[in-house]
Amino acid sequence: MRKTLCIAALAVAALSAGAASAAPASPADPLSPSTLSTIRSKFGKLMELANRHDIKGLHQMFWQSPSALLVAKSAIPSEGQWAGFWGNTTIDQKLQDIAASGPVVLQPDFSKLKVVGLTREIAETYVPATITVSYAGQDGTPKPFLLILDWIKVGPDWKVATEIILPVPTAPPAPAPRLNGPQAQSQGEVSC
Repeated sequence: MRKTLCIAALAVAALSAGAASAAPASPADPLSPSTLSTIRSKFGKLMELANRHDIKGLHQMFWQSPSALLVAKSAIPSEGQWAGFWGNTTIDQKLQDIAASGPVVLQPDFSKLKVVGLTREIAETYVPATITVSYAGQDGTPKPFLLILDWIKVGPDWKVATEIILPVPTAPPAPAPRLNGPQAQSQGEVSC
């Protein structure tokens, strides 16, 4: 009897271990809720500075590196309509050009702002936004964009490593499907 109980206990332990290892691990964010909140606040500050056209303040928000990246509308046809602008001098100039073009208003939907830690030193923010701008042929009409930013920890602070301003295409509504056969006849269409 003792041998049977021992075998049963081992079987239960093996099944439990197998079930535990088969269960998907719950992915934990590598950043604390406090750090995620800090990055969320920094994103809000970035939007304030952009709407004030505070180029010096924006400069301080970016990682000071030749690898810092801004993806934005291009005014130079050879670059294509949208391009990557690398390094702080280039980013500062691009932001200055955009600000000088006229009113620029960024309106992120903060209710949809997502902040996640990718590692302990890198985070990402994502938010849909409406942007009004007259730069590089844009007509000043508010349009939908996605703002995707990668943040890097530099010392005790978080800096923007990459900012991608992605236009969301606005497509006309798809035409209603044309019905054929018995469905069309039941709705008054003639089938040929």
